[in-house]
Amino acid sequence: MSFKILYVTATLNEAEALKKIKGILTVNGVYRIGNLEIALLVAGVGSISTAWNLNQWLSKNGKPDLAINGGIAGSFNDEFNIGDVVMPIADCFADSGIEDGESFLTLFEAGFVNSDEFPFKNGIVTADTRYSVRIRQIVKPVRAITVNTATGTDVTRNKLKKKFNPDIETMEGATFFYICAREKIPFLALRSISNRIELRNKDNWNIKLALDNLSEKLSEIFITLE
Repeated sequence: MSFKILYVTATLNEAEALKKIKGILTVNGVYRIGNLEIALLVAGVGSISTAWNLNQWLSKNGKPDLAINGGIAGSFNDEFNIGDVVMPIADCFADSGIEDGESFLTLFEAGFVNSDEFPFKNGIVTADTRYSVRIRQIVKPVRAITVNTATGTDVTRNKLKKKFNPDIETMEGATFFYICAREKIPFLALRSISNRIELRNKDNWNIKLALDNLSEKLSEIFITLE
C-alpha cells in the first residue's frame, strides 16, 4: 500500500524542488518515488491563501498519511549559510497582536487568546514529533516565526529577534502547523535559506541554490520515509 504525502509549497518556483528529485515519476498528476505517493499543492503566498487552499484540498481529498511544508525562508541566525536546509519545529504568528505605543503585545499577551489553548503551548505551535525525530540527523531543527510582511529593515529585524529569538522567518509556516495540528495530520516542515533577514537587498539572495539544496534534502528524507 502506498504511503500518501501531501507536499505543500507557496509558489510554482518552490514546487520545482519536488519536481527535480532524481527518480521521481509523475502518474496522473501524482508524484511517486518508491512506495511514496506524493500530491503537490501550490497553496499561494501568505497565511490566508495557505489556509484556504489547504482546507479545500483536505475537504476534497481527505487526510494524507503525512503533510510536508517545503520552501524557502529568510534567516535571522548567522550560523546558517545561504542554501542550508533546516526543519522548523516551533512556529508562531509573530505579527498578530496589538501595538501599544512603542510596545507590541501578542494576542496572548493582550489576553485575547489563551496561550495554552490547543494547538498552542505558551503561544507557540510545535511540530509533530512522529516524523521530525526521524530526520533530525538530516536537517537541523530550528525555531521559526510567521509574518504577513516579510522583514526588510533592521528596526523590524531587531524587534522580532528580541521578542521571539527566531532562527528563520516565513509567511506560511505557522498556518500550516496550526491546520495540521487541528486536523491531527502528522506533519513536517522544511525550509531552505534563500536570504538573510536584513535591509532588503535581493542581490544577496540565492533562491536557485536554496531550491537545489532543498531538492537534495527532500530526496534523502523520502528515502528515510520509504
